[in-house]
Amino acid sequence: MKIRDLDLSPSPLNAEHQALGLPPVDDFVSHPANHPVLRAAVWFASLTLIGLLLLLAWRLFFGDHGSSGLEIIESTLNNPVFWSALAVGFLAQAIDGALGMAYGITATTFLLSSGASPAAASASVHIAEVFTTGLSGISHAKLGNVNKSLFLRLLLPGIIGAVLGAVVITQFDGKLLKPFISAYLLLMGLYILAKAYRHLSKPKEPKHIAKLALFGGFVDAAGGGGWGPVVTTTLIGSGSDPRTTIGSVNFAEFFLTIASATSFILLAGQPSTWVMVAGLVLGGLFAAPFAALLCKKIPAKILMTIVGCLITLISTYNLYTSLS
Repeated sequence: MKIRDLDLSPSPLNAEHQALGLPPVDDFVSHPANHPVLRAAVWFASLTLIGLLLLLAWRLFFGDHGSSGLEIIESTLNNPVFWSALAVGFLAQAIDGALGMAYGITATTFLLSSGASPAAASASVHIAEVFTTGLSGISHAKLGNVNKSLFLRLLLPGIIGAVLGAVVITQFDGKLLKPFISAYLLLMGLYILAKAYRHLSKPKEPKHIAKLALFGGFVDAAGGGGWGPVVTTTLIGSGSDPRTTIGSVNFAEFFLTIASATSFILLAGQPSTWVMVAGLVLGGLFAAPFAALLCKKIPAKILMTIVGCLITLISTYNLYTSLS
């Protein structure tokens, strides 16, 4: 998820985003947060990211895997799976950076079409998202974009849902699950299309946040994406403040992503997953300038239509091939 500093001014672009139920556009916002719970969460996220980077570096250059770190890097660069994942990560992050959602859905859809199993695709996406959601969540908390009450109400149910989703997708045969995952992604593609052309009803006070977080965490892990489209858009569409909603949902996403990624590693660690993860992360690093260009040059409604059609068509093809 892209780090989003939100501009709430009544600009034409913001008006378009509001009409479509999308997050506001980006600008510099500074609202320092000083709550002990959020400070503890920020420290935990920061130390977790630093620890993971050090662990990965140690395993790469000093781990007992029979090859030097440079040899592993060379073999990864010669692996076509890496370059496919890099292209997917680039496209998914460009879309997410322009719309503020749909990274997981886009990445998982393309990984499934490239032949990855549902568990491998979802695991790759969530392990890669640990770093992006961590940086995003920390920035939101430091900028004061996190509502402590909403964050805590989303946190535990979201984690429980993510773990349950990871368990479900790893305990069943990938060929058996692929039609269901493709059908879910097809529905999400149609949902994005519907968002582009629907008329928003009068906002209402959000209810059943814990149930929403439980469902969002489950479908995010089991389907490879959906936390943002399910949780963020529902809360904003029901009248919640966009800035604090986006910040709180993004920061909570880091913790449920940690939970789901850990579950995937413990339950279904697959060698090809790490090559996919490296491609997704590096592809996403280069996508930020293009995401800004997409957001500036292409109207949000058109971009949502393109993304919705793309996901719908690929998911339909995946569903057809898995059933034939």
